[in-house]
Amino acid sequence: MTFLPYLAPLALALVALDLALRPVARASGRLRLPEFAALSALLAAFGSAVMLGLQGPSTASLPGLAGQAFSVRIDIVSVAMLGTVSFVGWIVLRYARTALDGERGQGGFMAVMSATLAAVLLLVSAGNLVQLVLAWAMVGVGLHRLLLFYPDRPRAQRAARKKTLSGIAGTSALIVAAGLLIQAFGTADIGAIAAAVQAGQVPGTLWLAALLLAVAAVFKSALIPTHGWLTEVMEAPTPVSALLHAGVVNAGGFLLIRFADVLIAVPGVLALLALIGGFSALVGAAVALTQPSVKTALAWSTCAQMGFMVLQIGLALFPLALLHIVAHSLYKAHAFLASGGAVEQVAHPWDLFRPALADPLARRLLLIALLNAAPVAVTSTLFLFFVESRLA
Repeated sequence: MTFLPYLAPLALALVALDLALRPVARASGRLRLPEFAALSALLAAFGSAVMLGLQGPSTASLPGLAGQAFSVRIDIVSVAMLGTVSFVGWIVLRYARTALDGERGQGGFMAVMSATLAAVLLLVSAGNLVQLVLAWAMVGVGLHRLLLFYPDRPRAQRAARKKTLSGIAGTSALIVAAGLLIQAFGTADIGAIAAAVQAGQVPGTLWLAALLLAVAAVFKSALIPTHGWLTEVMEAPTPVSALLHAGVVNAGGFLLIRFADVLIAVPGVLALLALIGGFSALVGAAVALTQPSVKTALAWSTCAQMGFMVLQIGLALFPLALLHIVAHSLYKAHAFLASGGAVEQVAHPWDLFRPALADPLARRLLLIALLNAAPVAVTSTLFLFFVESRLA
């Protein structure tokens, strides 16, 4: 039962392999397999949450030599991320099956998206640095394939090329950081490294490892000044945008939260993250307000939200940052999947006052609210007068 989190990526990986090896006809029932796999992953996440409540945080390694590279970590961070990614993945896959109906290469698209989701789930459940680095790289490869769903479009090619360069830089930083941590602590187990740091073991190279972890997270989350590719990936289908902004870019924040103990031991890196995150939040929010395109505005909004999340991490508010990741994933997935309704909203502007005046039920509710608020306002005013008279 300890290996239950592995069922989540395994189900999606098997479906991806099946769709990739066997051609899929249009309207085939096999196109529903990714949805069922995502639901299975969601059930595995729920089972992991139950195990966490019964047994507490734990790490389990695979038997034999595989245990040196692969292990699963069950704690509040992995369970929260497993549940969030599985749920968002199920919604996105369900949307993609309908939205891409009739598109050439839909079966291959569903296969790559399922494989990318499997890599993300493998990443967030990693209890070992080797597994974490491998899954991190696999996510980048899968995202590159998704961004090139329309390979003949120059803008898609340019955005994918920029994302590849950014991904190589971030992955390289993570590989070096993982090597430094393994060399310093003599183990690749993430839980053991955190326990050693909590016990006061601070090697001389820890500051460099923490700095490289921060660099990897900045590139993955597309914070300023590494944000160029994120605001240009508008040629990809809407499900790709939803998965990218609701799942993939959050991997940077997850990485920092996972190594919270390492970062706390190096306050200078936390201060740097706070500066970068705060600047990205301000600039991203300001630019998002000026964008006429819905998807471009949402992309800049993601840059701002990731900046705010990294600012929280820089202030050592790790639980708040985890909550921010979950909330942002749910919000941004809905925002992208509903972005097509923006045209209808512009074509039929909504008067804020006319519906309330026309609907009798709305008028009654407004009257009840005012009647309930009036005594509170009068009582508050009298109380303030009483306090002022006593103070005088």
